[in-house]
Amino acid sequence: MIPIKTKKEIDLMREGGKLLAQVMAQLQEKAVEGVSTKGLNELAEALIFNYKAKPAFKNYQAKKEKNSFPFALCVSVDDIVVHGTPSDYVLRKGDVVGLDLGIEYKGYFTDMAVTLIVGEAGSPEVTRLVKTAKKALKIGIEEVKDGVIFEVVSRKIQNYIEGQGFSVITELCGHGIGKQLHEDPSIPNYVDKKANSHLRIKEGMVFCLEPMIAAGRAQLEKSDDGFGYKTKDGSLTAHFEHTIAVVNGKPQILTKA
Repeated sequence: MIPIKTKKEIDLMREGGKLLAQVMAQLQEKAVEGVSTKGLNELAEALIFNYKAKPAFKNYQAKKEKNSFPFALCVSVDDIVVHGTPSDYVLRKGDVVGLDLGIEYKGYFTDMAVTLIVGEAGSPEVTRLVKTAKKALKIGIEEVKDGVIFEVVSRKIQNYIEGQGFSVITELCGHGIGKQLHEDPSIPNYVDKKANSHLRIKEGMVFCLEPMIAAGRAQLEKSDDGFGYKTKDGSLTAHFEHTIAVVNGKPQILTKA
């Protein structure tokens, strides 16, 4: 069963999503050359607690993982598409950095992700990669309407990404969210007849859309830290995510300032 949220619940999630977006904006400002990814995590945690919220990812254990995630923030650099762990690594000019963050606020979770380029991009193609992932999310959100089949959203995202010459990551997907960080349904970024393709979007649903793309092939493997997922061919990746609610039959982005 896919949980349907009440107006009160969506209002609470909107409040939490606004705080999360404010934290993410500050993290993006600080994600510059010379800053360590560990430093970004420390800032994220401090800001979250300052807003009287809790980090959603810290000590969270996903179904596929053997261990719980030890940090508040996922920082994924270059070929790591998601779940990269903060470390002593210092950001360098041209790094493609994914920041993925979730919070729990008043008993409800929100989740978002952005990808940025540190300083100047190494090539126009890198810029195009990041812009494609960002636009794919926008395209997916625009298709969210009461009564629409989830497959329509997935197909639009896939067609746009592949039309730009990039690969869709098929091993990971979007998800429902609310009282739990991950709820039903699973929402792939490609057409998957075995997934929730037949399910219809309904008023009151809240879920995360999160296109993940690669410049090369889409096949992934675990990174050395045991948490991150990176491309097997070492190609660059990009990832964007918003928490979306269906209100009055249309999409509302909850994770915006």
